Amino acid sequence: MALKLISKKVVTTNIAVIGGGSWATALVKILSENDVKIKWWLRNSETVDFIKHFHHNPKYLSDVQLNMKKVKPETNIKKVIDGADYVILAIPAAFLSEALKPLTKDDFKGRIIVSGVKGIVPNSNQLITDYMERNFAVPEDEICVIGGPCHSEEVALEKQSYLTIGCKDFNNAIQFSNLLTCRYVKCNAMTDVYGIEICAIMKNIIAILTGITHGLGYGDNFQAVLISNAMQEVKRYLEVVAPANRDLFSSAYLGDLLVTSYSNFSRNRMFGNMVGRGYSVKAAQVEMNMIAEGYYAVKSMNEIIKQHEIEMPILKAVYHILYDKVNPQVEIQILKNLLK
Repeated sequence: MALKLISKKVVTTNIAVIGGGSWATALVKILSENDVKIKWWLRNSETVDFIKHFHHNPKYLSDVQLNMKKVKPETNIKKVIDGADYVILAIPAAFLSEALKPLTKDDFKGRIIVSGVKGIVPNSNQLITDYMERNFAVPEDEICVIGGPCHSEEVALEKQSYLTIGCKDFNNAIQFSNLLTCRYVKCNAMTDVYGIEICAIMKNIIAILTGITHGLGYGDNFQAVLISNAMQEVKRYLEVVAPANRDLFSSAYLGDLLVTSYSNFSRNRMFGNMVGRGYSVKAAQVEMNMIAEGYYAVKSMNEIIKQHEIEMPILKAVYHILYDKVNPQVEIQILKNLLK
């Protein structure tokens, strides 16, 4: 008697990616390594047409060839989200509200929302998780966050990289981490959502200052002291705002801070370096043609630490230089006497 073979149906995961920059492009590349279908929202119709014809993003990570059998670029954000199991937000925090304006609470129902945003929403000073929960009624256990340490440029080169996925529901964190695991990316899962988000915000601010000091001619010795003191500031902040039992020496926290502070791929460090070399804030932003999240984040964080009366001289130094227009050389002279 012949045996009847029963084929097991493979379930393909549908993913919506919101954002057209280097980080969004890197996430599309990683996800494409697995059995998924990706609808990718980009604001510019010319960019969408270019990707469809030439299979790479003309503006960011242009060497990355995309698997168009799995990737469908689109300018209509409602179409992109329709039918998605996961919605990944990979757009600068300063532009998030505008990008999501066409959407309602119903558009997000039944979907896992994943924040790849390394910033804080200006004016409201909200973390992305809080913003999605309050404005779109997304339950907190259906919101994941992506932490590093991971630069999109190294993903493009397929260099070994690590990501951390956080979610209050650990099973959701595990499931999404599986989608981002491939030959050159390893993922860890954890439940410390706020810790990951806050460290991602702070590391960009700190990287701006390491860039400023490098531009001013300070060396590795000073920057090592600066970063170790900055980690103490992060610890003080978290103990007040989001206390939990966490190991700040793990890669999602310290690792992400180190790579953003030291790497030449870090746009926040690059931005700071230009300011340290004498560029005005506006001139540095124009020259870079990229968003340094730390610039917007430091304004919001400065307002928050005033409310909680947390002593954070490094964060304040960045704020004074960028917003009060204090001479960087003068501000660092003051700061260096406060470091230990």
